[in-house]
Amino acid sequence: MSSGKRKEEAQLANGGVKQLPVWSKALKTNSVWDDKDEFLDVIYWLRQIIAVVFGVIWGIVPLTGFLGIAIFCVLNAGILYLYFSSFQQIDEEEYGGTWELTKEGFMTSFALFLVVWVIFYTAIHFE
Repeated sequence: MSSGKRKEEAQLANGGVKQLPVWSKALKTNSVWDDKDEFLDVIYWLRQIIAVVFGVIWGIVPLTGFLGIAIFCVLNAGILYLYFSSFQQIDEEEYGGTWELTKEGFMTSFALFLVVWVIFYTAIHFE
């Protein structure tokens, strides 16, 4: 028996509640987030995934200039806002307000988006 299974059984035997892994809670609607940092980590990493996906798409399409940057910013903020307000239905005030959740990890994802966008655009559209 693995040590993870033993720990889980010991926790349940001691009256503990079985907890879902972080990504299982992230993909399940209306999850209970006991640890605020755990939810902020999910927001951060979802934002990074969105940055890579949009960077690849923008590079292939070929979208350029301010329009590409503006569309990314609006979609990135909008998708995450819908995620935490509609899908997870959390109380934003517990995390410092809507603005704090909206900007969590935004600059890092913006930088990642730019790098991926430039790499794909250059690799596909330049000789």
